[in-house]
Amino acid sequence: PVNRLCTAFGNQTGFLCDDRATCILASQVCDRVSNCGNGEDEEEKLCGDLPRSLPGYLYFQCSNPAYWIYANQKCNGLNDCGDCSDEMGSLAACPPCGLEWWSCSPVFYEYCSCIPRRLCRDGVQHCLSWSDEYIC
Repeated sequence: PVNRLCTAFGNQTGFLCDDRATCILASQVCDRVSNCGNGEDEEEKLCGDLPRSLPGYLYFQCSNPAYWIYANQKCNGLNDCGDCSDEMGSLAACPPCGLEWWSCSPVFYEYCSCIPRRLCRDGVQHCLSWSDEYIC
């Protein structure tokens, strides 16, 4: 088997096309849109039994075994698994909130342990402690 692991835009996990130059995001594999020149990102052997047919580096298994996400959705600040297992805990091994994020316990289900700084001081409570309105 050909090793297709590559680093895509924004230092994210990617899939290397047959041309050995094009690297697409993991989430662009098996999305019913051909992103590689020969359509290898949509082949039946790759997409036939998701996620089991994918190479392990392309997906992340959520804590709930019924759910999985593409590798580039892990540690993106959003609750893609629905239980925050893609953002918190030993399985995800995410770095702390980056410069564009504020660390707190979010009010909304969409976030896990950080909220985007653009939401700070916007008149809406996003952190349980209200720190996004008074400190951030």
